[in-house]
Amino acid sequence: MKFKIDTKEKIVVFCPEEAVLDANLAEELTAAVAALPELEERNLILDMTLVQKMDATGVEAILTVYQRMYDNNLSCAITGLNNTLTATLKSAGGDMLNLAPTMAEAIDLVMMEELERELLDGLE
Repeated sequence: MKFKIDTKEKIVVFCPEEAVLDANLAEELTAAVAALPELEERNLILDMTLVQKMDATGVEAILTVYQRMYDNNLSCAITGLNNTLTATLKSAGGDMLNLAPTMAEAIDLVMMEELERELLDGLE
């Protein structure tokens, strides 16, 4: 799988450079994201701008990556989805997913969650 990574101070932007996220690439996606050393202590934004289609295994891979981030007390947002993929992910993940129409909104979402965690940790 070809992908591009942009590492910022508290965020890693992961952009698959594939038009179709199917069974052939789903496992590669989860493995590639899990193996990123840049993700330690950083939130994730999945930039799906180049992905035009995905099957059920592709959806499952995105949900797995998403849940893995929250299991590690980090945030995740998904941006760049076309209307069809937005509807597909909303039906699969419900309102629990951070779906953002723009990169700026995705960054805002994960940074707000980061701030919430910091504030809650300070209260304990």
